[in-house]
Amino acid sequence: MKILKLVGAAGLFVALGVQGAWAQTIKVGSKNFTEQFIVAELYSAALENAGFKVDRKINLGTTLVAHEALRTGAIDLYPEYTGTGLNAVMKAQGVTDTDPAKIHAMVREFYEKEFKLTWLKPSGVNNGYAIVVRPETARELNVKTLSDLAKVASKLKLGAGPEFGDRRDGLKGLKEVYNLEFGEFRQFAALRLRYEALNQKQIDVANGFSTDWQIAAEKFVALADDKTLFPPYYLTPVVRMDTVAGNPKIVETLERIGALIDTPTMQELNRQVEVEKKEPRQVAAEFLKAKGVTK
Repeated sequence: MKILKLVGAAGLFVALGVQGAWAQTIKVGSKNFTEQFIVAELYSAALENAGFKVDRKINLGTTLVAHEALRTGAIDLYPEYTGTGLNAVMKAQGVTDTDPAKIHAMVREFYEKEFKLTWLKPSGVNNGYAIVVRPETARELNVKTLSDLAKVASKLKLGAGPEFGDRRDGLKGLKEVYNLEFGEFRQFAALRLRYEALNQKQIDVANGFSTDWQIAAEKFVALADDKTLFPPYYLTPVVRMDTVAGNPKIVETLERIGALIDTPTMQELNRQVEVEKKEPRQVAAEFLKAKGVTK
């Protein structure tokens, strides 16, 4: 009789749709580089602290691999960048408006309609392209913006990834928007090699990303994109709509993390992993404790 009563009670809870955090396991994914590992661990630990069970599926691969895992339900969420959603998934051509709010709204509407996925509030992390120079170069040539750089670029050597030469948000766009052409273009497939070459004065300018730890650590100067050539790449949780339906606690937890991180913070967290060789989970745990999210 007691067993029947318990089964009946359990059935009643299901029938009423009563679900606590304990009833839901969240599968958190990531792409295949340091920043993604850290942010996925931030999401995972915060969700666990909020009472959810978490299944980590970190280091899935490239953008399209992670996107497909999300679309098919192999994962429930992962951190993505608005500019990546726009360019790599939507394959939006000819979008010249770089207003962050408009780009976020555009990708969110597309994802919800096409994939039943949604973008939550973006974090303060904008990991877009950065054109960086050594501090003495910035001082000696008086360059603070890409418009300034255009006046002297013909005398300078650029180091960038192989794809930078063919992209509209690369050399083509720099020529079109800023009339900027470098004296020499050297290709470095590995990001760290570009920064090493910049440090050793083998190149004068490097193409990196805004959250690269080297920018703060080496006091490199990231030049302002004053004519907004580069689209915004705001780091944002992308989640399955059926995962968050009726469970605002997931949204609240993830957006709380987004409110705690910005570009300088991400540079420092990346540095701790890549320079100090800490594990991403340790870095995330220490950050969340310092911010009062966990004890």
